[in-house]
Amino acid sequence: MGEGTEHETPHPARFLLVAIIGAVQVVGTTIAADHQNLVRQLDAIGYGLLISAALALLLKRGNPEAALGLSLAATLAYWLANYPEGPIFIALGFAYVNALKRGKRRSAWMVAGVGYLGFIVGPYLIGNRAQPTLGASLAAAAWLVAGTASIEMMRTRREQANAASQHRREETRRQASEERLSIARDLHDVLAHNISLINVQAGVALHLMDDRPEQARVALTAIKEASHGALEEVRDVLGALRQEGEEVPRSPASTLERLGDLVTSMAAAGIELRHQRSGDVRPLPANADLAAFRIVQEALTNVARHSGAEHATVKILYGPHDLEIEITDDGGGVSGTSGGGNGIPGMRERAAALEGRLEAGPRPEGGFRVWARLPVGAPT
Repeated sequence: MGEGTEHETPHPARFLLVAIIGAVQVVGTTIAADHQNLVRQLDAIGYGLLISAALALLLKRGNPEAALGLSLAATLAYWLANYPEGPIFIALGFAYVNALKRGKRRSAWMVAGVGYLGFIVGPYLIGNRAQPTLGASLAAAAWLVAGTASIEMMRTRREQANAASQHRREETRRQASEERLSIARDLHDVLAHNISLINVQAGVALHLMDDRPEQARVALTAIKEASHGALEEVRDVLGALRQEGEEVPRSPASTLERLGDLVTSMAAAGIELRHQRSGDVRPLPANADLAAFRIVQEALTNVARHSGAEHATVKILYGPHDLEIEITDDGGGVSGTSGGGNGIPGMRERAAALEGRLEAGPRPEGGFRVWARLPVGAPT
C-alpha cells in the first residue's frame, strides 16, 4: 500500500481495507484447514485471533508501532496454538511494511526478530511442532531480510524523491523572490531618477512661469521628455512579466551605452555632467552592464535630489577583469544619505549580487563620491 494511499485514504476506506484483509484471512484459512490434519480445529478463539490481527491495522495511522505489536501478538498466538496454516500473515505484513514506511525502523526490526524466533522456534519449544530444519530456518530468514531490504530501498528512494521535490520547490521560490527583488530594484531606480528630474523641473517651471515663460517652457519640455523616458523604461522592466506572444519592448536596453541619456537628463536638471570611459572599452555581460548603468543612474538621481551640486563627473574604467565606476559631485556632501531611501543600499545590493563592492561617502574636498568595482570577466 503506497504512501499516498496511507495519507490520503478517507477513514471509511480504511475500514473497508481492514474488512477485506480480515475476510481473506478468515475465509482463506478456513478453506486451507480442510486439507490439514494433526492441527487444532478452528474455533471462536482462532477466528477471533485472525480478526484481531486485522483490526489492529486501524491503529496504523496514529500509532504504527502499536498496530504492529498487536498484529504480531494475535498472529503469533494463533500460530503457537497450533491452528491451521493459511493466509494468516497478511495483516502482520501490512503492519510491518507500514511501520518501516513511517520511519519506525527500530521497532519494526525488533518485532521482526521476535517474530522470527517466535514463529520458527516457538512451536518446537512448546511441543506443537517438530524441530525446525536448518534449511527452513535459513529460508525464512532470507525471505525476511530480502523483504525488509526491499521496503527500506523503496522508503529511501521515496525520501530522496521527496527531498528532490522540496529542493525544486525551494529553488523555484528563491528564483521567484530574486526576480521580484530585481524588478523592484529596477523600478525604484527608473522611477526615482526620472521623477526626481520631473520634480526639479516642475519647481523651475513654477518659479519662472510668470517672469520668464520661455524658460518655463524649456522646463516643461524636459518634464515631458523625462516622463516619456520613465514610461519607456518601466515597460522595459515589466517586460519580464509579459505573456508569450506579446510584443517585445521597443525602447533601448538599460546599458552603459545610454550614458548620453543621463547626460541630457542631468543637463535638464541644471547639473553639468562630465563623463569618460577608459581602458579596454568593450561589451559587457548583460547583468553587469545593467547593474553598472543602474548604479550610475541611482548615484546621479541622488545628486539631483539631495546634493545641490552644479557639476558631476562619471568615470568608468574597463579593467582586464573588473569594471570600476566613480561618480563624484561638488555639492553639499550629503548625496544619497538623506530621506532614508533605498538608494545607496540598493546600489550595494546590485554590486554584491555580482560579487563586487561599492563605497559611498563625502569627499574630503567637498561633495560626494560613489565608487564601485564589478567583476565582468576577461575580454573575449
